[in-house]
Amino acid sequence: MIRFFPSLLPLMPLLLWLLALPFSAVYALEVDVYAGKAPVADQGPDERARAMPLALLNALEKHSGVRDFSAVPELEQALAVAPSIVVSYYYDLVVLPRADGGLEQDLRLSASFVGSRVDELARELQLPLWRADRRVIEMWVVVDNGFQREIMPLELGYLEARLDDVARRRGQPLAWPRPDEDGMYPVDTQLLWGGYTEDLAGAKGTGVMILAAQRQGPRWDVRANLGFGEENWGWRLDGFDLEAVLVNGLQQAIDQVAAANSIGAAGLSSSDFELTVEGVNTTREYQELLAYLQRLALVERVDVIAARSDGITFQLRLNALPNYLLDVFDHDGVIENTRQDGRYVLAGEDELR
Repeated sequence: MIRFFPSLLPLMPLLLWLLALPFSAVYALEVDVYAGKAPVADQGPDERARAMPLALLNALEKHSGVRDFSAVPELEQALAVAPSIVVSYYYDLVVLPRADGGLEQDLRLSASFVGSRVDELARELQLPLWRADRRVIEMWVVVDNGFQREIMPLELGYLEARLDDVARRRGQPLAWPRPDEDGMYPVDTQLLWGGYTEDLAGAKGTGVMILAAQRQGPRWDVRANLGFGEENWGWRLDGFDLEAVLVNGLQQAIDQVAAANSIGAAGLSSSDFELTVEGVNTTREYQELLAYLQRLALVERVDVIAARSDGITFQLRLNALPNYLLDVFDHDGVIENTRQDGRYVLAGEDELR
C-alpha cells in the first residue's frame, strides 16, 4: 500500500538522494558487457567463490540480452571457469532508497572478465549477441492514485533508483526527464497517459518508454508503451505491488529491445571483411576512424592493408556475418557506402566522436 506523508521529513533521505543525481542526458552509451555483479553476504573467500560464477552469468546476461538461462544446456559447467578468466574484482556497496523513506544497503561483488573468453563462452552456449553500443531509453512514469494524475509523484521517487538498478543489471541505459524549477515537465501529462511514444522519440534516436499506472482498488493496472527505432510495442500488467509491476514492465521492455537489436546464434560466424575508406585526409581522422573500427563489438581484429591517396584499405576479422556489420555502418553514419564494392567515404569528424 502506498503511504502519503503529511510532512516531507520522512522523505529527507530520498530527497537527498535525488539531489545527488546528475541531470539526465540523452545519448547512446557503450555498455561493458564483460563485467558483471552478484550479491554477497560478506567479503570472505568462500562467499567470493560462490558469487564469482553468478557475476559471470550477469556479464553473459548483458552480453546476450537473455534474461532466463534455465533452458541453456551445460550452463553450470560453463560458469565454473569464472575464477580462471577474471581480470579484476572489487566490492560495491549499493545504496537504494526504500518506500518508507529509508535506505537499503546491498553488498555486491563486481568482476571484470577476459573479453575474448566471454565471447567464446557465449558462442559455445549458442547465445545471441547484443550490440554493446546501446541507445538510452527515456523513461516516463505516470501515476493515477484515484485522486490525481501526475508524473512520478515525489512519494514514489524511490522507484526511479530501483528501476535504474534493474536496467543496469541488464545492461540497458535509462534517462529520466527532469522538471523545471516550477516542477513542470515539457510534456502534457495527457499525452503520456495516452501512451504516444511516437511523439516523444528523442532527436538523437533514443527509445521512449511510458509506464502509466492507475489504482483499481487494492490493485494497480499498468499500461506499458515502448517506442524504439521504428518499432512500437504496447502491453498491460497488473498486481498488488506497484514496484513489482513496474519492474516486470521494464524487464519485458528490455527483452523486446535486446531481441530487436541482437544477432542470433545462427548469424555468429568468424569471417573476414575488406573495406576501403575514402576521404581520410588527416592523421587525426585516421586515428579516430581506426579507433571506431576497433571498438565495434562485431570486430575482433583490424589490420591496415594499404594506405593510398584514393583511400585506406582495412581487413576486419568479424565474429558475425558481414551483413550485420553493414547494418552497423548504416546505423552509425560514420562511413557512407559509395555503392562501389567494399568502398566507403568518411562522413565527417562529428560522426566519429
